[in-house]
Formats: sequence, C-alpha cells, structure tokens
Amino acid sequence: MYPLIRNRRLRASQSIRRLVRETIMTPDDFLVPLFVVEGKNIKEEIASMPGQYRMSLNILANEVRELWKMGLCAVLLFVKVDDSLKDNKGTEALNANGLMQRAIKTVKEACPEMLVMTDVALDPFSSYGHDGIVGDGQILNDQTNEVLAYMSISHAKAGADFVAPSDMMDGRILTIREALDDEGLENTGIMSYAAKYASAYYGPFRDALDSAPVDVKNVPKDKKTYQMDPANRFEAIKEAQMDVDEGADIIMVKPGLPYLDIVRDIKNEIDVPIAVYQVSGEYAMLKAAASKGWLDHDAVMLEQLVAIKRAGANVIASYFAKDFVRTLG
Repeated sequence: MYPLIRNRRLRASQSIRRLVRETIMTPDDFLVPLFVVEGKNIKEEIASMPGQYRMSLNILANEVRELWKMGLCAVLLFVKVDDSLKDNKGTEALNANGLMQRAIKTVKEACPEMLVMTDVALDPFSSYGHDGIVGDGQILNDQTNEVLAYMSISHAKAGADFVAPSDMMDGRILTIREALDDEGLENTGIMSYAAKYASAYYGPFRDALDSAPVDVKNVPKDKKTYQMDPANRFEAIKEAQMDVDEGADIIMVKPGLPYLDIVRDIKNEIDVPIAVYQVSGEYAMLKAAASKGWLDHDAVMLEQLVAIKRAGANVIASYFAKDFVRTLG
C-alpha cells in the first residue's frame, strides 16, 4: 500500500498527536499514598524518598486540602506507630482512637469529599514486621484474617470509604467482606492487593514506616511465604479472580513497571477496575537518577505513568501524583 498509507501523517505535529492520542492521563487517575505519624507540626522528609514526608495530623489536614485543590480526589493512608505499641497480634490496629482511625477522621474533617482508602495489614503494628501473626515459625493465615476483619471494621467506622488489604493472606477478602456486612457496613468498598509480589522494590517504603521483617530466631526473614513469586504469571490471574469472587471491588497489582504484563493479563480476563501501585523503589530510582542529571525527571515520569495506564490500570497509586499535576500547568 506504500505510499498511499503513511503512518507519519498522524505524528506530523503536536496538534495531530494530541488529537489521536490513545492514552490520556488526568488527575482523576491517581491515588495518593500518604504517611502519618504522631505529634504536631511534623513534616519529616523520608531520606530514600525525596519529596515524600511523614506527616502529623495537622499537616495531613493541610496536605489533603492542597491535593483536592490540585484535582486529586483519593488518598491511601499508612501509619508509622511507635515501637512501644507493637506486638505480635496487631493490638494497636484495633484501637478506635489509634493513629489510623484519627487520620481517617482528620482527612474527612479537612476535606469531606476526599476518597479515603486505608492500608489493612499488620506489619506497621507488628513487633516482627510481618503482615500477619507469627506462630511456630510461620505466618498464621486464619488467625490473621480475623484481626484484619476487625481492623477493617474499625477503619470503616472511622469513615474510610475503602479498606485496602495488602497482606496476601488466603481468604481474607471474604472474611473482611462478611465482617463488614454483618456490621451494616456493606457500602464500604474493598480494594484488594490481589497480585502483590515479593519484590525488592519495597525498601524505601519500609524505611518510611520502619516495617521491615526483623531478624529473630523462629521468625521468617522475608515475606515470600505469602507474597507472590516474581517468576509467576498465571497465578496472578487466579489470585485476582478469587478475590473478586470473594467480594473485592477493585484489585491491585504491585509493583508497577516490572509487572505490566500481569496488569494486561488481568485486564484481559477480569472485568473490575484495576489499580497499580507504582512503588517506592520505582519512585526512588527516578528521583536519584534525575538528581544526578542522568534522566529527564518529568519526561521519564510521564512515560512511566502512561505505560502503566496503557497496560490497563484504572487507578494509579503513585508518589508522583503531585509532580504529574504540576506538569499540566
């Protein structure tokens, strides 16, 4: 057909490229992760995540107001709790006046329309740094699920719109869904970390929350017995389908860029919204390279984000959310 068909005609100018562009990014695509600590007037930059902060509740209130003004409409909350409050059962996670519960209320008071999602896992509250209860040298699945269900109820009663179980215990979505419904909280949504891989990209996040597994006798030294093997592909579809069958409203793939094949596989097989978490290591690598002048920060950031959405993401949890909005104008 050459020269009748010349594909470059549709690339000839910025205007025609904009007109026929297939993947469009807006602030509505983003879920903004936020880190919360006790205290007042605290805004501590996380050394391994430049531009990201641990915030006390009064600073959190200001932050969510700013996010809303920027057009960002959803946040994902994480808390860093004092070591004195940690134990093997995640007791503090169920405290109705705990940091997470007060953080939820703070966001809703500061910006009632902001969508609030909350991390549901025991690692920030665990003396061992694991997502579940440790016993007999392993992570106890069913006992952990019971605590996660109570934790989810507590978050929902505090005002969370969605709970986001990130633990990768088997059957926890059904346990949580049934527990919420029994409490009359059937309108609280669940975003399940359905395909969460045992990734090396999580290091800076664990710095942020001081939640890495501890090196103690008879305690697993990593999370490979519950997070997914990075070598596995079809298992992710199975995990996602099971979570949807158990009541998940949104499913998540984590990390982002190294697992875009998984995102597309799930998109092709399962008809629910898909979230992708562009994790701390992905963020830190670009920030470090850009600080050295090795990469163009905004150009690479935009290319990465477009790749995630192009792969099939409906929601992108990303520390770049504010950076993205600033590129718009």
